[in-house]
Amino acid sequence: MTDPSDYVVVGAGLAGAATAWQLAVRGHQVTLLERDVPAAHDGSSHGSARIFRYAYPDLFYTRAVLESKALWDGLAAEAGTELITPAGAVDYGQKRNPAQLAEVLGAAGIDHELLTAADARNRWPHIAFDTEVLWHPGAGVIDAETSVNVMVDLAVRNGARVLTGWNVAGVENHGTGYRVRSAAGSTIDAGNIVVSAGGWLPQLLDSLPLPGAFVAGLPEFTVRQEQAFHFRYRDDDGGTGTGAPGWPTFIHKAAGIQAYGLPGGRDAGFAGQKVAEYNGGPRIPSAAAQTGAVDPANRARVTEYVRRYLPGLDPEPYAETTCLFTNTPTEDFLIDRADNLTVVSPCSGHGAKFAPLIGRWAADLATGAGSVPDRFRSDTSAALTTSNGTP
Repeated sequence: MTDPSDYVVVGAGLAGAATAWQLAVRGHQVTLLERDVPAAHDGSSHGSARIFRYAYPDLFYTRAVLESKALWDGLAAEAGTELITPAGAVDYGQKRNPAQLAEVLGAAGIDHELLTAADARNRWPHIAFDTEVLWHPGAGVIDAETSVNVMVDLAVRNGARVLTGWNVAGVENHGTGYRVRSAAGSTIDAGNIVVSAGGWLPQLLDSLPLPGAFVAGLPEFTVRQEQAFHFRYRDDDGGTGTGAPGWPTFIHKAAGIQAYGLPGGRDAGFAGQKVAEYNGGPRIPSAAAQTGAVDPANRARVTEYVRRYLPGLDPEPYAETTCLFTNTPTEDFLIDRADNLTVVSPCSGHGAKFAPLIGRWAADLATGAGSVPDRFRSDTSAALTTSNGTP
């Protein structure tokens, strides 16, 4: 049996690494368990390219991005490395509603422009805009894998222990705390557990000692094996290694279209743009059911999209990959606690930008130092809060 710990965090993706870091810097005894290695390639936090953006139709999330950015800046300064590369972002398409997004950014005091389609095409001729366009220059690209490793390193520097190749098979009540069992038969005791297992959460739920009413109040979790494709820039970037000039991140939503893209970074040799359909991949029961196979129909749809809307790209993908999205019906996160067991995530495909803030929320909840926004609590917890005040 491994030596006991005050807090055991299950899962070393972005949310789990952030939680372990936040707990460790507060002086708690922390053990981080990872079934593979931090930012594992079959999880949701691998690679170097995730969108960092402020544009949301909901002011709550935009303000949360501002709060998260302050934590990102502190994290990067402490680590001495850049974690978010500036790129800016364009949002367009009738269903994306750029004018509404502009109102939200204006209310939050975030620099932005609302452009006509013609003006936007003059500025970015490599993108075929079909509506007015929101531009906000403060957006960028998160290096997810480096960010995970930075937070894990800082957690270790502050006394945390990291156990890799530790596949959690179940958690049971033990004394005044819990005993965590691995698939290989190892155990570790802890006073508090934080489960941040991403796409593995659905299969773990039945093996967690959670009250039945709590589990019944959880949202439905949908795991998708998302598909992403890399397309070469038609114009070379002059060897800068930062992507073609003028290529921002983008989100395009219109009838039959939910596409996004960003400079692919290290994931595909800095040679092109990463483009994908949002929630376009097949549903799977949990991460354990993923195959890593790319769906030919998805590839065909994305390739046709690039051919039609991104004339600045060669419309034949030169690299492709899969990634896990674990969604709730509202696309809100889940950060909630029953007894001394805290459940964190899923992040519904947009959690990367909030990683340090999610870690702080989770650490506050797990330690009792604070709570989290009600929208991230289960129906059961929300009802208790409404009836009794803050639990």
